[in-house]
Amino acid sequence: MQNAKPLPSYLVHRYHGWKATTWTENRAWYRRLADEGQRPRAMVISCCDSRVHVTSIFGADQGEFFIHRNIANLVPPYNPDGEYHGTSAAVEYAVTTLKVAHVIIVGHSLCGGVKGCHDMCTGHAPALEEKSSFVGRWMDILRPGYERVKDLPETERLRALEKEAVLVSLENLMTFPFVRSAVEGGEMTLHGLWNDIGEGGLEQYDPTTHKFVPI
Repeated sequence: MQNAKPLPSYLVHRYHGWKATTWTENRAWYRRLADEGQRPRAMVISCCDSRVHVTSIFGADQGEFFIHRNIANLVPPYNPDGEYHGTSAAVEYAVTTLKVAHVIIVGHSLCGGVKGCHDMCTGHAPALEEKSSFVGRWMDILRPGYERVKDLPETERLRALEKEAVLVSLENLMTFPFVRSAVEGGEMTLHGLWNDIGEGGLEQYDPTTHKFVPI
């Protein structure tokens, strides 16, 4: 593969700093994780956005979270069609092999993927409408959420759609037979969160009020 290049020097320096400090100070723990395998308590599905750092938000240690990131923290509906399904594969592995106790969807403010969905659904992003657009076809998952908020005032619509991305994902999770079985059997719980990046806020979905409330 001729196009692969050595890492930028700043990343090499950061690695050596980590190896000399964090890894060295916790060497026994890292070796235990390697020898005994992972037993994460929860799966976290969050956005690819570089500003969303779930391990920092929750102060998580290595081995605690099984993390999957994608554009706009979306879970597609269950669809065993034999095609490529990275998110579905991650969910299957977490639930059936790792047997996590929780699956947590984490949405966030100022999500570019959600804005793209909004622009596409309002006719302002023709490039995303193209069949060849990977982002556009992925954001089709969120179209049902847009339909639920499209009549809101424009000033409220984007934030509401960010939270719909969490709800649509929770709804789609329950279409997976192994997820439904684990939830209904009391073996696993689902959770929906929304993170306000600028304010450091975190809200969780309350099914009794059908609203996101501050934690």
